[in-house]
Amino acid sequence: MKILITGGAGYVGSACLRYVAAQGHEVMAYDNLVMGHREAVDDHPLVVGDIADTALLTKTLKDFGADAVMHFAAATYVGESVEDPEYHYRNNVGGTLSLLNAMRAADVKRLLFSSTCATYGMTESETMSETTPQDPFSPYARTKLAVEWMIRDFAEAYGMGFTLLRYFNASGADPDGRHGEDHRPENHLIPLVLEVPLGQRDKIMVFGDDYPTPDGTCIRDYVHTQDLASAHLLAIMATDVTTREVFNIGTGNGQSVMQIIEACEKVTGQTIAREIVERRPGDPPRLVAKPDKLKTQLGWEPQYSDIEKTIQTAWSWHKANPNGYGGD
Repeated sequence: MKILITGGAGYVGSACLRYVAAQGHEVMAYDNLVMGHREAVDDHPLVVGDIADTALLTKTLKDFGADAVMHFAAATYVGESVEDPEYHYRNNVGGTLSLLNAMRAADVKRLLFSSTCATYGMTESETMSETTPQDPFSPYARTKLAVEWMIRDFAEAYGMGFTLLRYFNASGADPDGRHGEDHRPENHLIPLVLEVPLGQRDKIMVFGDDYPTPDGTCIRDYVHTQDLASAHLLAIMATDVTTREVFNIGTGNGQSVMQIIEACEKVTGQTIAREIVERRPGDPPRLVAKPDKLKTQLGWEPQYSDIEKTIQTAWSWHKANPNGYGGD
């Protein structure tokens, strides 16, 4: 299969690109390199372009002869979306509209969309299934839900097939240590915690310790990028022009902020200083997947259900590449 991967030089997009290529499929990355890294694509083909450039997207799809698209390209910073919602709507919703029009023009009818558990918003449920009501609490999450509905409408009107993947906290690095997380600025918990033993920050801030959880800190479901990648490949292989599907991707196990810090201490062998500060607005106490549908319907099984194993891959990457793809 020939698969165009938008956002293919980003953290999750490039992990999926490398994994899918390793399974024998032809891949091409499409990325504007604002947040992505050319080095993350290795020697696979990369078209540097903006998702809003419908003409370039159309030409790329036609020239490549794409059978399907994996769509990762998006602005993802929640705080930034609150401060500048126009950018997020223009990039995420407008960009996806551009992609859908390019797919129509190039007669590509299979789409896999990288969505998010953030579309569920606040919930009292211990775990979230695909039928959990969606009530997003940030502009970022609302753009993702808007895109989900836009894809559904295009599929019905123009005979396209789609799968929506709502995944939880992407984490970890490639097992060979050659690729990993490199965000500027970084906002994911595990790499932020690991900056303390790397000597890049004095302590980690813990936003609230009075949540209704066992230790008072927020609980999240951390899913390794290799497991995300395997789920994406299974999903795109099962998608045809009649598909109208949605899956959660997560381990089904949650770890609190304090548990992540303690696991990082075990992996690194170092004490990690932390400071309790006020809650951040909008942080739900618990976000944990119920991944039963993905397991039952597509036969997916996560290989990184042990959080220390996931953190070990991240630590190996960050220790060897303390400045990410920017070098030493």
